[in-house]
Amino acid sequence: MDAASPKTADYDDLRAKLTALLGEKGVVGDAEALAPFLKEQRGRYEGQTPFMIRPASTEEVSKAVALCAEAGVPMVPQGGNTGLVAGAVPFAGDDAVLINLGRMARVRNLDPTDYSITVEAGCILQDVQAAAEGVDRLFPLSLGAEGSCQIGGNLSTNAGGIHVLRYGNARDLVLGLEVVLADGSVWDGLTALRKDNTGYDLKHLFIGAEGTLGIITAATLKLFPRPRETAVAFVAIPDPEAAIDLLARTRSASGDRVTAFELIPRIGLDFAMRHVDGIEDPLAERHDWYVLMELAAGQSDGGLAGVLEDLLADAHEGSLVIDAALAANERQATAFWRIREGLVEGQKFEGGSIKHDVSVPVSKVPAFLERALALVGEMVPGIRPVAFGHLGDGNIHFNLSQPEDADREAYLARWDEVNQAVHSLVVEMGGSISAEHGIGYMKVAENARFKAPLEIEMMRRVKTALDPQNLMNPGKVIAV
Repeated sequence: MDAASPKTADYDDLRAKLTALLGEKGVVGDAEALAPFLKEQRGRYEGQTPFMIRPASTEEVSKAVALCAEAGVPMVPQGGNTGLVAGAVPFAGDDAVLINLGRMARVRNLDPTDYSITVEAGCILQDVQAAAEGVDRLFPLSLGAEGSCQIGGNLSTNAGGIHVLRYGNARDLVLGLEVVLADGSVWDGLTALRKDNTGYDLKHLFIGAEGTLGIITAATLKLFPRPRETAVAFVAIPDPEAAIDLLARTRSASGDRVTAFELIPRIGLDFAMRHVDGIEDPLAERHDWYVLMELAAGQSDGGLAGVLEDLLADAHEGSLVIDAALAANERQATAFWRIREGLVEGQKFEGGSIKHDVSVPVSKVPAFLERALALVGEMVPGIRPVAFGHLGDGNIHFNLSQPEDADREAYLARWDEVNQAVHSLVVEMGGSISAEHGIGYMKVAENARFKAPLEIEMMRRVKTALDPQNLMNPGKVIAV
């Protein structure tokens, strides 16, 4: 069955039915009230919708989706709208109803013995972390937007963050899902089982699908023991090659207790110190490259700090480390992590920035940086690259601030040109053009350019099978 044309769909009738279902507070049509939900984070695109609905339960999501499907009206699911590839906003021409899940924020079950928690899609990530902490457990997914992003969006984009090295992406933290499909039916795949070998593992279809196959309404997530001791160090290194060697040594010497290993360039530290209050250089002298490293252990006997101190001393003797500052307490550790957070914030004040969220095999990061820095320097003389991020899993945020004297709009007009050049290099080196942010709307064409035709066709078949009318987040992830 083909989707009803937006020109013939009766939106007034649909809105009346949805209002009867959800109540007045469950349907939002006022332009001023809608505006914050239609802004995508990077400001490159402007969202548009006839109205937004805010269901408060899985049953309401199910019935609302069924009504939209019956009318042939497209739908765009939305969590905290913190994504960076324009995947959670509807666009002009789609005439899609926006389905915001922020009212679905209950913790349905918390089982510390089973090391699991079941939460609804609208739960703020930070609240999931806090709920786990309340029973002396850890939910390790952690990223900059954790105070506002929602778990449904995290799973729909297969979010990464700073702890992937130890705990994996969002995909690795899910035991079960509840999903409303494109016709309104509900798949109850909520389970806390660690082993279930009864066929296709359907939850993985929806994790990373960005709402194009169905709407995640709840999830059962893995919890872990809370660390009793952490050791954090801010380390100056001679070059990224040394960082790779240091990472390998640290994993081996610590018994693989490294929870984070972040690459920081001097320019990023300078931007953060210039524009973000409270950020200071932890070391006495300037250096070109740094790593921020964190180890965690289940004991609180102080042994971890000793391991890290000895390791860095040996690495200094081996010329892998130039200088280092070890956090003596939680306040200093927080200050070190504030530098990492400030890298993102500081760039906003330095003019236009062309972004890349890419990954290559960990061992190839130094070669990628060398080649990519030379490439963009040739393309845009005076460009100011800020290459930083999750070195431990090969995910580099290769952000390019405009030359100091450049015109912002003229520079940003080269976004696609620069992206294509950098992405071509990434793929040549066996990497990915989207390490953790997803495809959304922004990278659909680029994804199709690099993926094998058969892989794109397989994705299209899955999409068509689960959403034959192409109503679920149309135009995102894959063109149908």
